[in-house]
Amino acid sequence: MICPNCKYEYVKGIKTCPDCGRELIEIEEFEKQQKHESDWIVLTTTDSFIEAETLKTNLESAEIETQILSQRDSSFPGVGDLSVIKVLVGKEDAEDALAILNDISSRSEE
Repeated sequence: MICPNCKYEYVKGIKTCPDCGRELIEIEEFEKQQKHESDWIVLTTTDSFIEAETLKTNLESAEIETQILSQRDSSFPGVGDLSVIKVLVGKEDAEDALAILNDISSRSEE
Protein backbone atom coordinates (compact mmCIF):
# COMPACT_ATOMS: atom_id res chain seq x y z
CA MET A 1 0.00 0.00 0.00
CA ILE A 2 1.15 3.54 -0.75
CA CYS A 3 -0.05 7.06 -0.03
CA PRO A 4 -0.73 8.87 -3.34
CA ASN A 5 0.01 12.18 -1.62
CA CYS A 6 3.10 11.51 0.56
CA LYS A 7 4.35 8.58 -1.54
CA TYR A 8 5.22 6.57 1.59
CA GLU A 9 4.72 2.81 1.50
CA TYR A 10 2.84 0.95 4.23
CA VAL A 11 2.16 -2.70 5.02
CA LYS A 12 -1.14 -4.26 4.02
CA GLY A 13 -3.88 -3.68 6.54
CA ILE A 14 -3.30 0.04 6.96
CA LYS A 15 -6.07 1.94 5.15
CA THR A 16 -5.19 5.62 5.61
CA CYS A 17 -1.96 7.59 5.70
CA PRO A 18 -1.07 8.54 9.29
CA ASP A 19 0.70 11.70 8.01
CA CYS A 20 -1.89 13.29 5.70
CA GLY A 21 -5.05 11.21 6.19
CA ARG A 22 -5.44 10.20 2.53
CA GLU A 23 -6.71 6.74 1.69
CA LEU A 24 -3.90 4.38 0.69
CA ILE A 25 -3.91 2.61 -2.68
CA GLU A 26 -2.19 -0.45 -4.11
CA ILE A 27 1.32 0.20 -5.46
CA GLU A 28 0.29 -1.12 -8.89
CA GLU A 29 -2.56 1.42 -9.06
CA PHE A 30 -0.21 4.20 -7.95
CA GLU A 31 2.25 3.35 -10.74
CA LYS A 32 -0.58 3.46 -13.32
CA GLN A 33 -1.51 6.96 -12.12
CA GLN A 34 2.01 8.37 -12.48
CA LYS A 35 2.53 10.79 -15.33
CA HIS A 36 5.38 10.37 -17.76
CA GLU A 37 7.24 13.04 -19.69
CA SER A 38 4.99 12.58 -22.71
CA ASP A 39 1.89 13.31 -20.57
CA TRP A 40 2.95 16.95 -20.00
CA ILE A 41 2.81 19.98 -22.29
CA VAL A 42 4.37 23.42 -21.92
CA LEU A 43 1.57 25.86 -21.19
CA THR A 44 3.78 28.95 -21.20
CA THR A 45 7.33 30.14 -20.65
CA THR A 46 8.61 33.09 -18.65
CA ASP A 47 11.81 34.51 -17.26
CA SER A 48 10.20 35.33 -13.90
CA PHE A 49 10.08 32.64 -11.24
CA ILE A 50 7.49 34.69 -9.32
CA GLU A 51 5.22 34.79 -12.38
CA ALA A 52 5.57 31.02 -12.83
CA GLU A 53 4.79 30.34 -9.15
CA THR A 54 1.77 32.68 -9.26
CA LEU A 55 0.41 30.91 -12.33
CA LYS A 56 1.03 27.52 -10.70
CA THR A 57 -0.91 28.62 -7.61
CA ASN A 58 -3.84 29.78 -9.75
CA LEU A 59 -3.91 26.55 -11.76
CA GLU A 60 -3.63 24.33 -8.70
CA SER A 61 -6.50 26.22 -7.03
CA ALA A 62 -8.54 25.03 -10.04
CA GLU A 63 -7.27 21.49 -9.32
CA ILE A 64 -4.96 21.44 -12.35
CA GLU A 65 -1.70 19.67 -11.58
CA THR A 66 1.17 21.95 -12.55
CA GLN A 67 4.95 21.62 -12.69
CA ILE A 68 7.62 24.28 -13.07
CA LEU A 69 10.78 23.46 -14.99
CA SER A 70 13.51 26.03 -14.46
CA GLN A 71 16.70 26.01 -16.47
CA ARG A 72 18.37 28.45 -14.13
CA ASP A 73 22.05 27.70 -13.58
CA SER A 74 23.23 29.23 -10.32
CA SER A 75 26.84 28.37 -11.15
CA PHE A 76 26.79 30.67 -14.19
CA PRO A 77 27.47 34.26 -13.14
CA GLY A 78 25.58 36.78 -15.17
CA VAL A 79 23.66 40.00 -15.03
CA GLY A 80 19.87 39.73 -15.02
CA ASP A 81 17.73 36.66 -15.29
CA LEU A 82 18.38 34.97 -18.63
CA SER A 83 16.91 31.60 -17.73
CA VAL A 84 13.80 30.10 -19.30
CA ILE A 85 11.16 28.86 -16.90
CA LYS A 86 8.50 26.52 -18.28
CA VAL A 87 5.07 25.99 -16.77
CA LEU A 88 3.81 22.50 -17.59
CA VAL A 89 0.35 20.96 -17.26
CA GLY A 90 -1.04 17.55 -18.11
CA LYS A 91 -2.37 17.16 -21.64
CA GLU A 92 -5.83 16.36 -20.29
CA ASP A 93 -5.93 19.75 -18.49
CA ALA A 94 -4.41 21.86 -21.28
CA GLU A 95 -7.65 23.43 -22.54
CA ASP A 96 -8.83 24.46 -19.05
CA ALA A 97 -5.34 25.69 -18.13
CA LEU A 98 -5.14 27.81 -21.28
CA ALA A 99 -8.52 29.37 -20.49
CA ILE A 100 -7.29 30.30 -17.00
CA LEU A 101 -4.03 31.69 -18.43
CA ASN A 102 -5.98 33.80 -20.95
CA ASP A 103 -8.29 35.05 -18.20
CA ILE A 104 -5.32 36.07 -16.05
CA SER A 105 -3.68 37.79 -19.02
CA SER A 106 -6.83 39.73 -19.91
CA ARG A 107 -7.26 40.90 -16.31
CA SER A 108 -3.68 42.14 -16.12
CA GLU A 109 -4.19 44.20 -19.29
CA GLU A 110 -7.16 46.10 -17.79
